[in-house]
Amino acid sequence: MARDGIEYNMTGMPELLGRLDGLEYDLKRKGGRFALRKAAQVLRDQARQNAEGVDDPRTSENIAANIVERWSGRLFKRTGNLGFRVGVLGGAKGAAKASGEVAGKGSGNPGGDTFYWRFVEFGTENAPAHPFMRPAINQVGNEPVDVFIKEYSKSIDRALKRARKKAGVK
Repeated sequence: MARDGIEYNMTGMPELLGRLDGLEYDLKRKGGRFALRKAAQVLRDQARQNAEGVDDPRTSENIAANIVERWSGRLFKRTGNLGFRVGVLGGAKGAAKASGEVAGKGSGNPGGDTFYWRFVEFGTENAPAHPFMRPAINQVGNEPVDVFIKEYSKSIDRALKRARKKAGVK
């Protein structure tokens, strides 16, 4: 099955990139990770809002409560690039009945055992798809990019202010 890859290319930020040269390596990572998390939270919140519309309120499971943003340590270790993933907790396992558990019981996830989210998202041969994750990226538009730029700029300004204060310059 092919994956839907979504990438943002940020161009036109020469002033932001120019200020990055004055920062230490560690500070670039810390500020970038914080800003990137804030941007991922915009996408996560839209996906949660979409999931509320397709989730069955008669069940104890809640797909929206299981949508999270997570640091992509694997990407960072392989390439050195910062990255976050937005996805559904517990989405990589089969039905609870197959393992002998009772559906919705024993799951440590906040929304219960929502293994079936991908059936809702992609559909099955007997049920049509009701996507809630994939449309979220189109619904938020450039907001995550704008949030990233705003938060990273703030982080850089704070770091430069600390550096000036440490050097004794006002």
